[in-house]
Amino acid sequence: MHSRPWAREFVETLLIFVIFMLFVRTFVVAHINVPTPSMEPAVLVGDHILVNRFVYAPHLDTPLHRLLPYRDPQLGDVVTFPQPDRPRRDLIKRVAALPGDIIAITDKRMIRNGLPAEEPGVKFTDPTVWPSNPSTPPSRRFRDNLDPLTVPPKQLFCLGDNRDESLDSRFFGPVPESTIRGRALLVYWSFDRAASDGEWQGAGAGVRHLVDVFSNFFTKTRWDRQFTLVR
Repeated sequence: MHSRPWAREFVETLLIFVIFMLFVRTFVVAHINVPTPSMEPAVLVGDHILVNRFVYAPHLDTPLHRLLPYRDPQLGDVVTFPQPDRPRRDLIKRVAALPGDIIAITDKRMIRNGLPAEEPGVKFTDPTVWPSNPSTPPSRRFRDNLDPLTVPPKQLFCLGDNRDESLDSRFFGPVPESTIRGRALLVYWSFDRAASDGEWQGAGAGVRHLVDVFSNFFTKTRWDRQFTLVR
């Protein structure tokens, strides 16, 4: 009995590994590299986050599926989804309202179902409150004030914790649940890019970032954030 050539065994093993990793990335876990401060202080620029794609996956009402950890999105979940006008770019935001909730924003503060929303992690970096009138640019008016809105069925109202620096549902509306890619799980690596944001724009940005990582891996890695849960 002849043994199979080692090259063939290597190729088969590699192919199985690639198929397995594609399955894991598509259905189980993915990752996101955070480029903006829209979710500070919970999520920082330069955080690399594992995303649980399994938890919100479509599931059937069968005994087997009831044993698996599926669930619908809940208030406070940090989720990822494609930016509506740039689908290849992922956003990371917090679920601020569920289907059927009535929400409004008055002078930066969110009202949910007639009561002030409890949002302990939210921060504001701009003390200016822009008035809700037609003369105010939409980028400012909708940031600080929003007329009452009922979240449609199977959609979520998602906001960044860093309210004054976040592109979110205030501007592009509720997010269809079908587009949610997963729940942010944990930070597996965090690299301090906050002081160098301007360097990562334009041609050659990726190369400059790689050079920075290789040159400053130990000094710029936020070691205290390794494997911390996203809450």
